[in-house]
Amino acid sequence: MAKKVAVVLSGCGVFDGSEIYESVITLLRLDQRDAQVTCLAPDIEQMHVINHASGEVAEGEARNVLVEAARLARGDITDLATAGAGDYDALIVPGGFGAAKNLSDFAVRGAELTVNPALLEFARAFRAQGKPIGLICIAPVMAAAICGTGAECTIGSDADTAAAITASGAVHKTCAVDEIHIDRDRKLVTTPAYMLAGRISEAAAGINKLVDTVLDMAS
Repeated sequence: MAKKVAVVLSGCGVFDGSEIYESVITLLRLDQRDAQVTCLAPDIEQMHVINHASGEVAEGEARNVLVEAARLARGDITDLATAGAGDYDALIVPGGFGAAKNLSDFAVRGAELTVNPALLEFARAFRAQGKPIGLICIAPVMAAAICGTGAECTIGSDADTAAAITASGAVHKTCAVDEIHIDRDRKLVTTPAYMLAGRISEAAAGINKLVDTVLDMAS
């Protein structure tokens, strides 16, 4: 029977939403493994909009996370607030700055981050139900909030981000770009992806392992 996987997106675009390559690689690998995928996003405004050509904030412009995430989902997007963990076997959250700006406020508050209430309730339900969770790239900064103090995760090897993760209550583990870290007690799988990747193939190597492991852990 096909595993049902919730993929939570944070917009569309590396600097203010979901990292597009990471999201597409995740969706591709899930499809290759014959998983049944639902893309979800919170119906909220982005923290801000970034001009991806210049890297500058687009002053006066506003975008909705759900609407932007629909670009990645080819229009097939579900409001996160309406979803229940009981309908899925696993959860995966791709990276991109949207995970640190829209799904959480890590970009502003660092170790004192808070997580979007809809995501926090949804993700904690997976944890409570013993279902696997995969966090990619910068998304593991939410590990302690979702999985509790002592949750093991990786964002690769960036010292400042690793220190913030430790201060938040999680345990950071150094990891190569093409590898994953597995916290088996919490069924939490993480991989650095574009926290380290210089090429899309490098990001894909770790993401594919993450997806495979999450699916294998799913009941």
